[in-house]
Amino acid sequence: MLLNDRVCIITGAASARGIGKATARLFASHGARVAVLDLDAGQAEAAARDIGPGHIGLACNVTDRAACSTAAEEIIGRLGRIDVLVNNAGITQPLKIMEIGPENYDAVTDVNLRGTLYMSQAVIPAMRGQGSGAIVCMSSVSAQRGGGIFGGPHYSAAKGGVLGLAKAMARELGPDGVRVNSVTPGLIQTDITGGKLTPELKVEIAKGIPLGRLGVADDVANACLFLASDLSTYITGAVIDVNGGMLIH
Repeated sequence: MLLNDRVCIITGAASARGIGKATARLFASHGARVAVLDLDAGQAEAAARDIGPGHIGLACNVTDRAACSTAAEEIIGRLGRIDVLVNNAGITQPLKIMEIGPENYDAVTDVNLRGTLYMSQAVIPAMRGQGSGAIVCMSSVSAQRGGGIFGGPHYSAAKGGVLGLAKAMARELGPDGVRVNSVTPGLIQTDITGGKLTPELKVEIAKGIPLGRLGVADDVANACLFLASDLSTYITGAVIDVNGGMLIH
């Protein structure tokens, strides 16, 4: 039980085949009490029930700073504390550089980057107060290699910003006992990518991955578990690649 009795928040965790839901399920199996956050309260509550008893689901738009603070306060009120935050909520758009309009840029950066900042700000006071905490930020291989297979340049920029933000938070919050790390998934088979991946495309993509397969949500969840648990107590400001070797640098 790597997370026994710890209270863990996971944003964007209601999607059935998503990284967030897989992470929530894995954390629960290691004894955590999980708060599932997503845009729709009903879907978040259903996801929490599906994981098992003792978990909660709340509506939270991570682009709304007040909503993030309200969610954090409710979680403390209902579960008593906050030990772990996984900033998983994110969106992508498959646009080329000249196709990106202001509304596209704002939408992608708001959820991926601003949302990571706002939700982190919401939990930091509680973590500082207890002298411990772990924040895991979801970036992407797209931030490292300059584009992925589906995300546009604005997605790469937002996820690159997440890496910089996480490192800066790690430096500032280290003296308070709060660790901040990032995960950079490669191509993961989720609800977001499911409709776009034909069998032929999967085979073609796998040829460029040294481990010879596409990732699954549990691959990323396992990395998040490591960073959230005491297995990584001397790790902060780090980036863990979960891409099967798609990017080796």
